[in-house]
Amino acid sequence: MRRLTEVTGLVSVEYPTTRLLGASPEARAADITAAFADPTIKGVIATVGGDDQITVIPHLDAGVIAANPKPFVGYSDNLNLHNFLWGLGVRSFYGGSTQVHLGAGPSVDAIHAQSLRAALLDGGIVQLTEPGESEDYGVDWADPRALTDFGTREATEPWTWAGPATLAEGRTWGGCIEVIDQLALADLLPSPAQLEGGILLLETSETLSPTDLVMRWVRGLGQRGLLEAVAGVCVARPPVTALGQPVPPANERARLREAQHDVIIEQVARYNPDAVVCVGVPFGHTRPQWIVPHGGIMRLDGAARTVTATYS
Repeated sequence: MRRLTEVTGLVSVEYPTTRLLGASPEARAADITAAFADPTIKGVIATVGGDDQITVIPHLDAGVIAANPKPFVGYSDNLNLHNFLWGLGVRSFYGGSTQVHLGAGPSVDAIHAQSLRAALLDGGIVQLTEPGESEDYGVDWADPRALTDFGTREATEPWTWAGPATLAEGRTWGGCIEVIDQLALADLLPSPAQLEGGILLLETSETLSPTDLVMRWVRGLGQRGLLEAVAGVCVARPPVTALGQPVPPANERARLREAQHDVIIEQVARYNPDAVVCVGVPFGHTRPQWIVPHGGIMRLDGAARTVTATYS
């Protein structure tokens, strides 16, 4: 809470379920609705991800939220709320949480702080850059060093571009593929017509889904007509290690990342060879992490090989 104020100048307001373990979907939905309804609240920030936010969505008051749009910041399972807001025409920002990106480690990463301020305060057009280092997870929260130390970081590789060397610009939708799968089963995905000309965001979580499963999910989006509809696809640098699991050697970590990127590029090209694709961008389940617009404008310039996002 102190770091949020230091980075943004905003003062945190906790709602009743913020620290309540096992809060019901109804109670959590009531907090979200109340935060949107309160004119003194500048924006809403998730504390963490999870796996059951889809049960919260039916209890939200769509009328109240649509009438009181404001920035929402969160990632992973929070795609459920992003998707809900997207359907209402309310722009949000994919990325960030208080527990992973603000409270943990010795400081807030520079690109995270920049994009958080852009999302909540400054707006503007920002070119996304590569910080040159990355970690899949931080120090275990049960260890006091979680408040003072980063996790193990390693040097990153250049982003990979595929598709034509042209400019793709459009409204973003997407996020964690594991959550997109759940949204599909619940029949909550946007239609191809709604995504026409947009930019698809794709990233995977700490569950470390195997490459063949990622391929099947992306292929499913193709069969649904979503890949054909979009103008471009922005793919995050995926985690390949998880807390409490053995860490593969560096060459195997690189192979796993490359294999996931290759199958996504292959499936996008199969269904939409005209789509501009950029893979390896630091958003989603990685730190340092850019918070990126969800429902806002992103530009993938295949000629200049730059990614820019509009936060206004």
